Amino acid sequence: MENIDIWGGVECTCRRVGDTYSDQLTRSGHRNRIADLDRFAELGLRTLRYPVLWEHVAPTSLDQLDWRWPDERLARLQELEIEPIVGLVHHGSGPRYTALDQPSFATGLARYAGLVAERYPWVRYYTPVNEPLTTARFSGLYGIWYPHGTHDSVFVRLLYHQVLATKLAMQAIRQVNPAAQLVQTEDLGQTHHTPALAAQAEFENHRRWLSFDLLNGTVTPTHPLWSYLRGNGLSEAELAIFQDSPLPPDILGINYYATSERFLDERVEQYPGHGAVPATDSRPAYVDVEAVRVPDADMTGLEELLRQAWTRYHRPLAITESHLGCTREEQMRWLQQAWEAANRLRRTGVDIRGLTVWSLLGAFDWDNLLTHDGASYESGVFDVRRGKPRPTALSKMVRNLIRHGHHHHPVLQGPGWWQRPMRFYSAS
Repeated sequence: MENIDIWGGVECTCRRVGDTYSDQLTRSGHRNRIADLDRFAELGLRTLRYPVLWEHVAPTSLDQLDWRWPDERLARLQELEIEPIVGLVHHGSGPRYTALDQPSFATGLARYAGLVAERYPWVRYYTPVNEPLTTARFSGLYGIWYPHGTHDSVFVRLLYHQVLATKLAMQAIRQVNPAAQLVQTEDLGQTHHTPALAAQAEFENHRRWLSFDLLNGTVTPTHPLWSYLRGNGLSEAELAIFQDSPLPPDILGINYYATSERFLDERVEQYPGHGAVPATDSRPAYVDVEAVRVPDADMTGLEELLRQAWTRYHRPLAITESHLGCTREEQMRWLQQAWEAANRLRRTGVDIRGLTVWSLLGAFDWDNLLTHDGASYESGVFDVRRGKPRPTALSKMVRNLIRHGHHHHPVLQGPGWWQRPMRFYSAS
C-alpha cells in the first residue's frame, strides 16, 4: 500500500482583537512574495491549504472586491500543478461590516463563497471556516479574540454562525461547481481530568465534536449537548436546519498540536502562574493545562484520536495541521511520528488522505494566542526571519518523505520532548 500524501499549508490567520487586525500573511512576507509558491513546488508538494480570505478580497464591501492577489496566486498554483484547498476565513471574524456574533456573517460568507467559486470554477476543495469550534472558544468563551465573549451563550452563538456559514457557503459554491468538496478542519484533542472533574471533562469531550456533529445533522434531542445548546440560545428551528439537510464534510481535517489534549485539575496550588476557572455549585475551581505536562494524564495521542474520528463518522480523514514550535530536531521528530501514525492507520483500512506540513513559512505569536504582534516567531519548513525564506532541516525531510517515503536522520531514533520526563510540571 502506498504511503499517504504530504500536503502543505501556509499559516494565514487574519484575526481581530479589539479594533485591530493582525495578518500572518503580511507578517511572513508571503503577501508580497509569489516566489514562495515555486519553493513549495520544489519540495514536491501537490496539495496546498491556501487562503483567499474574505477580509483581504472584500475588506470594505461585497460590492467592491479586489481579486488581484488571488488571481495571481491561484494561476501560479495551476501552472505548478498544485491543487489548492481554498480557505475563506481563518480564525477571523470577517471584515468590519460583519462579525461572528452577527447573522450577516453566515449570509455574507455565503455570498462571498459564491463569488469565489464563480471566479475560480476549477477549484475543487474548500474550507470556508477554519476550526469553528476553536475560534468560538477563543472568541466567545475566553474573551481573547473579537468579539471577546466570556459566556456559554456567546460561544454557542458564534459556533452556530460559523457552522451555518460553512453550510451556506458550500451550497453557494456547489451552485457553481457541484463537485466541490468540503474539507472541514478542527483541532481535535481530548480532555483528561482528576476524579472531581469527571463531569466537566465529559462535557468537553462531547463538545469537541460539535462542528462535525452539526454538519452531519446528528445534533437531535438525543444528542448529549442538545439541552446545553437549547439552554444557551439556539432554537429548535435553528438546529433543524442541520437535521433536515445535513452537509457532512467530504474530508474531516484533523489538526493536532502538543497543546491539543488538556488536563483539568482542582489542585490549583500545584500550577503557579496558571489562572483558575472559578468554582460553581456543581464543581470546584480548576486549572486547564496541557495534558502533556501532567504525569497523571494518560495521553491519547494523534493516532488514537484519528481512529476515534474514523469510528464516529466513517468519513475520509486528513491531518490538516501538523506543526511544533521547537528546535529543528524536535520538529523533525514530531513530523516523523505523525507520518508513522497516519501510515499505520492507512494500513489498517482507515481512509486517511494526507498529512499537512503546516506553517511552511513558520508562525508568529501563537505562544501568546495572537494577542501581541511581534513577540515571537517559530520557523517551519522555511525560516523567514531574514526576509528571504531559508530552508530548514524540515525542508529536506519533507522532500524525502514525498519522493522516497522515508527520511533517515539520527535524531529520529530518539523520543520527542513530549515523551520524556523533563516535560512535566513540577509540583510547587
